[in-house]
Amino acid sequence: MGEVVEFKRPKKKDPHKGKTLCRSGFHKWEVNREKQFDVKQGRLVTIYRCCRCGKEKVELR
Repeated sequence: MGEVVEFKRPKKKDPHKGKTLCRSGFHKWEVNREKQFDVKQGRLVTIYRCCRCGKEKVELR
């Protein structure tokens, strides 16, 4: 017979980690560098994307 390996049971909070923060308005913003120029207005823009939920926010320069 081989060795018996015990697995850790996943905690209840692990699948929902970070979602409650975004719902409360505490996003984790990161700069999205793919598209920095707005063609319609002819301006430089900074696009922020939340790494937890994927919501985007645009800031004009």
